[in-house]
Amino acid sequence: MAMQCDSLEQARNEIDRIDRLMLALLAERGGYVGQAARFKASAAEVPAPQRVEQVVVKVTGLAREIGADPVVAEATWRAMIAAFIQSELAAHAALRPEGSALPAVGSTLGVHPPST
Repeated sequence: MAMQCDSLEQARNEIDRIDRLMLALLAERGGYVGQAARFKASAAEVPAPQRVEQVVVKVTGLAREIGADPVVAEATWRAMIAAFIQSELAAHAALRPEGSALPAVGSTLGVHPPST
């Protein structure tokens, strides 16, 4: 756990060190969030509320196991997930710009609906 600090400056230096480590993990997580967008056919699939709840339950349980405050963990993860949902929506939109939805079934085979 946390070492015993002898001054406010030392405590702040340790917080800054941990912030750098957390940001590196946040960037790594973001890379996977961006990749997840590729596997979702529509923007409606991005928020995935059941997945959000699954992650929050897992994280609060892990927080209790390791002695972290589960209330802080839940609030942190919910805020992070909300921000990543926005990021993933942007990534998804970039992959499938307006008007360029996935091809219709049969369109890649040269099959077209009959003319009227």
